[in-house]
Amino acid sequence: MGTESSASNLAPAISVRNLRVGYGKRVLIEHASFDVQRGEIMGILGASGSGKSSLMKNIIGLYRPMAGDILIRGRSIVAAAEQDRAQLQRGLGVMYQSGALFGSLTLLENVRFPLDRFTDLTMAEKNLAARMLLQLVEMGDAESFMPGQLSGGMTKRAGIARAMALGSDILLLDEPSAGLDPITGANLDQMILSLRKNLGITFVVVTHELQSVFTITDRVILLDALSHTIIAEGQARALRAHSSPRVQQFFNRQPSLGKDRTEV
Repeated sequence: MGTESSASNLAPAISVRNLRVGYGKRVLIEHASFDVQRGEIMGILGASGSGKSSLMKNIIGLYRPMAGDILIRGRSIVAAAEQDRAQLQRGLGVMYQSGALFGSLTLLENVRFPLDRFTDLTMAEKNLAARMLLQLVEMGDAESFMPGQLSGGMTKRAGIARAMALGSDILLLDEPSAGLDPITGANLDQMILSLRKNLGITFVVVTHELQSVFTITDRVILLDALSHTIIAEGQARALRAHSSPRVQQFFNRQPSLGKDRTEV
């Protein structure tokens, strides 16, 4: 037991091993292997249809991969029994692109929802925890707002607060900057960096916003819709300067010319 616990403490936050992702007979990603270290901000990049969101859904155990394994702190979420998988899933906080807030609940009730469902805390304790989370994302004065009253940036912040409700120190964000104006997106980037610095949170960020990628990520992987695999891994700025022409084209946001109009 002690050896297993020590190994878990030393393991990367997430390890993906020779993963194949798809639906039915359609393969989106194969031969995918990478680690996300604790306290790291890892970006998952790629063109539309390359499987970014599908990879995230496999990591959180929402879908089962066609082959391969995914380890959360050294424990397989693929091979885990149902109860163990649920426990691993509760250690992962997820913010979906839309924020996925419940329209009939106030902001405080939305953030409190995981605590209502999965804990035996008193209502006073749950409200206190939710208010503390709203303070962390600079939304402490908006607890009584309904989702329909929130701006896009506020919705994303609320989604991140709710993702942290169960004490998750691994957060997966699906297109956090999508639909935001440049200033709001930049403010959200700074909040993500602050949460990593102050709380040691590990982030996996699915995104196509290159400015955000260069600002917040430590490393990235680039998925390719043609080869159905990872074609680059490393620091975004280094890949932009020194990599294959296809990878540089993506990071420099260069259009395809002539007959070469295939997307990365």
